[in-house]
Parts: sequence; C-alpha cells; structure tokens
Amino acid sequence: MIIKFIGAAREVTGSKHLITTDSGKRILLDCGMFQGKGLETDGMNRDLMFDPSLIDHIILTHAHIDHSGLIPYMYKLGFRGSVICSSATRDLCAIMLADSAFIQEHDTYTFNKRRAKKGLPLVTPIYTQEDAKECMNLFIGVPNNMKFRIDDNIKVRFTNTGHMLGSGVANLQIIENGIIKRIAYTGDIGRPVDPIISNPQPFPQADILITESTYGDRLHKDIQAAEEELLKAVIDTCVTRGGKLIIPAFSVGRTQEVVYAMNNFFNQRRLPKVDMFVDSPLAVNATTVFRMHPECFNNEFAKVMESDADPFGFENLFYVTRVEDSKRLNDHKKPCVIISASGMMEAGRVKHHLANNISDPRNMVLAVGYCAPSTLGARIMRGDKEVSIHGTVYEVRAEIRKIDSFSGHADYREMIDFLGCQDKSALEKTFLVHGDYETQKKYASSLNSEGYTNVEIPARGQEHIV
Repeated sequence: MIIKFIGAAREVTGSKHLITTDSGKRILLDCGMFQGKGLETDGMNRDLMFDPSLIDHIILTHAHIDHSGLIPYMYKLGFRGSVICSSATRDLCAIMLADSAFIQEHDTYTFNKRRAKKGLPLVTPIYTQEDAKECMNLFIGVPNNMKFRIDDNIKVRFTNTGHMLGSGVANLQIIENGIIKRIAYTGDIGRPVDPIISNPQPFPQADILITESTYGDRLHKDIQAAEEELLKAVIDTCVTRGGKLIIPAFSVGRTQEVVYAMNNFFNQRRLPKVDMFVDSPLAVNATTVFRMHPECFNNEFAKVMESDADPFGFENLFYVTRVEDSKRLNDHKKPCVIISASGMMEAGRVKHHLANNISDPRNMVLAVGYCAPSTLGARIMRGDKEVSIHGTVYEVRAEIRKIDSFSGHADYREMIDFLGCQDKSALEKTFLVHGDYETQKKYASSLNSEGYTNVEIPARGQEHIV
C-alpha cells in the first residue's frame, strides 16, 4: 500500500492523508481545510491532489474544520463513499460543516460585491450549505473501542484522544497478501487533564504511526493556573479598567471550557458581576451537542452535573445567536466579556469585535488556543502595532494576553507520554504531521532521545510505500 501526505504536512492545517491499498481501495484519513493563508488558502483547498469520486472511505478523527472541513467539497465533486467517525463527531459535523458553508457563502457574497464594482469575474464558494447538508447522509457513527468492519480486509477502531468531544485515534488493520498491517493515526492529541472530556486512553500497537506535533517544542502550565489567569484577566479588564475582555475561542471545545471555568468561579462566588456574552450561533449549537454526549465526559465533570444542572450556564451569561444582537454589543457601554469565534481570529463575528475594541487601551484581547503563524491571531499575539481587519487598518492599543494551557493540544511531554503505550521496537515508521516545520524538527529530536527510531517529517505530496 501507499500512504500519501496531502495536508498538514510541515504545517498545521488541512489534515489529509491518503492510503491506497494494493487492491486499489482508497481511504482518506481526515479531510480538513487549509486555513490562515489568505488567497493562497482558497487555491490549496480547491486542489485536492486526487479525484474525490474515486475515494472509497474517509476515516475522520474529529470534527474540527481543519480536519473535516472539505468533506462537503468532496461531496460536491462526486464523493459518495462513507465517512466513518465517532457518533459525537458526526453530530458536531452536522452543525460545523453547515456553519463553514454559511461563512463561505457570506464571505463570497461580500467579496463579489467588491469584484463587481471593479468589473472582475465573480467567484463561487468552495461549497454551499446544501452540499454540507447532503454530505451528512454519508456519515456512519461508530462507538469508541468497537472494531468496525469496512470490508473483509479493512477494520477500524477509534480510541479516545481527549482532544475534543468525540475525538479518537483511528486504528486501522489492513490485510494485504495475507499480512496484517496496523496503522495508527492519532489526529490531534488532547491533554490528560481536560476539565470536561475523558482523558486520552492507550491505543493498540501500530506498525506505522502518524501523529500530530502542534506543540512539539513547548510545555503547558497547569490547567488550574490557566483558569486563575482567566479570572485575573476578567478582573483586570472589567473591574480595574472598566473595559471589555474579548476572548477569541473556537466554538467547539475552547468556548465550552472557558464557560465551564467561569461557571465554577460563579458557583464559588469569585466571579465579578459583569455581563458575559457567548457570541456565536455555532457555539450555542455545539453546547447542545455536548449535552447530548455524556459518554464523552470525565468522571469529575459528570459529578459536577449531579449538583449543577447546567455547567454551561449561569446568571449574567448570555448566548447570542441573532446578528442584530451581536451588533448591539458594539454599543454596550458597560464592562463585559465577549467570547466569540474564531479562535485564530480569521473569520466569524470575533473580527467585528476586534475591529470595534482593539484600539481602546481599557480593553484586552485574550487568546486561549493555538493560532497558526500566518493568521490574524498570530499577528496580534506577536505584538504587531497595527493590523488589517476587513480591509481597514487598526492601531493595537488594547492589552494582549495569551493562555496556552486552555489549548486542546497536548504539549510535547504529554504527547510523548500518550505515545508511551507503543512498543518502540515494533514501530516500523513514525510520521510527524500537523505542526510547524521548525517545531516538528525539535519534537523529532525529543522522540529520538526517547528511543524512537525512523521518525520522519513528510512534505506535502510525499509518498511512503508500506
């Protein structure tokens, strides 16, 4: 068989890895969008480097758009195979892919108005909301730890990674010429101390390991320390300065973690009495999906639910869905906290909140997750004095802070511990994906120090014969 690395190869977004068996079966591991490269991103997303109509199956590790976001595009171009994932991933994709399509349609409409004025040809979105809806008919939800038989020669089993609701290692067994080959693709690896999701669990021994490396060169702080930093940011901004705290957060995962931390501070009577807004329709829907999947929760969170009927809701917390209500936040004069997507500050309503608040020194922008190097979030976090938002340049005068420990990605020590369930001597090859290249080289060195051999960092388009 051949493994071809198509996306998230020496970069963080666009996860796609194509397995072609000797019998001609084509299996795509994840089908993510590239994000954060401006106009270059559109071209990379439209050029899949394969014919979607020839793909038999997509094995999906989790629902984040940089892992799932091109499935509707695949459908649009003729893909009619199956999408195999956990049940929670299927339910999240139903709302996340529709949201991605809505953003594309909206952005394309705005973009085309400018092109029409210049007499330029109009463009089309990569896919529509109808494509996102129709592709969901191809999804098959599989319980964790159950061996799912794809055909006589291919089986897959998902084991929890703790990265987000429903995330899992895709453990494949592929029989060729009477020989079983075991491929483990971790997708994204979560932290062993997530406040909501069950801890990552050991996964079956692999011959070929494909694993992420996002935080391969850094260590996170303790999650409790991160929560205290969050509370301090609220007090410093809303109480001391009387300003607005803008928290760009991914609608699925980070938003729920931040809200849950705020809920705990509220129950402890430590949270200042200021209005808090979750301004994201997707976050509202995602929170509903969270409530539908208690099988994904850790024991501590399950105990909290016994005494707190709604860990994602408390006094002074308001969920905003309507556009009109979101716009009203621009005129909200009192100190407040606004949690809004996207986490990398590349799209969605948070860009409007940044435009309206980033030039006021009373305010703060608090990043609580990873920002790819080329994104608006990364430019703000690295200290750029001016940033362009929707074509207008804004002076950055608000305070900028970052809390890495809320990230759903494990640090390099946590990733190494997670991989510790593998017999290193039995691994024929370990491929590092989903990481900045310089970070990956440092992580590869750490793995070598731990006794891993044959560690490789594939480039985009590189193939490996198994």
